[in-house]
Amino acid sequence: MIIKNFGLMDYHPICDAMRKFTAERDQNTEDEIWLLEHPQIFTIGLNGKDEHVLNTHDIPLVHTDRGGQVTFHGPGQLISYTLLDIKRYKIGVRDMVSILENTVIGMLEQLDIASKSRIDAPGVYVKGRKIATLGLNIKHGYCYHGMSLNIDMDLTPFSYINPCGYQGLKVTDLKSLGCKITMDQAKYNFVSKFKQQLSVKVRAWVR
Repeated sequence: MIIKNFGLMDYHPICDAMRKFTAERDQNTEDEIWLLEHPQIFTIGLNGKDEHVLNTHDIPLVHTDRGGQVTFHGPGQLISYTLLDIKRYKIGVRDMVSILENTVIGMLEQLDIASKSRIDAPGVYVKGRKIATLGLNIKHGYCYHGMSLNIDMDLTPFSYINPCGYQGLKVTDLKSLGCKITMDQAKYNFVSKFKQQLSVKVRAWVR
C-alpha cells in the first residue's frame, strides 16, 4: 500500500483523480490512501436530499458520487481517501465501513477519548457528537472516497446543514475535546491504526 500525503487540495481535481485512478486500475494495481484537507465546501452524496442544506452562506455546494447525505469539509479536517481493491481483502462494503470507523475509534482511544459508531448513522461519535463522517463508492470491487475526521476546524458551517441528513445533529473536533494534535500526527495515527485493521504493510509515503 502507498500513502500519498497531500496538503490543502481543491475538491474537484481530487475527485477527478480518484475516479481516474479507479477506472484505470486492475487486479495488480497497488492500493493507495490519500491524506489531505479541503477548502470550505459542502458535499452531498448520491442519495442526498437538498432539503438538508439549510443555507450555504456562499460556501460552495457540490453533488458527488459517494454514499451518504450532506456534510462539510474545511481546513483542519483530516480527509482520508481509501482507494482499495476490497476483493483483495475478501471484504464487503459494510466491512469497509466498520474498518474505517474502528480505525478512528482506535485513534481516539490512543488519545484517551472514548468514542463509538452507530448502526443507524455511519461515522464516529463522542458523547453523541459526530467527529468523523464517511461516504464510499464501490465500482467493480474498487473502493474510493473515504472518511473525514475533525481535528481543529471551524465547526460553524455544520450549523448551516442537517449533518448527514440528521436535524440537530451536533458535531465536534479534537480541539474542542481538549486534544492538541497536529495534522501530521493525525495522519500518522490514522495510517497506523488502519494498517492494524486491514493487516497490511505500507510500502511508501509519498509527499
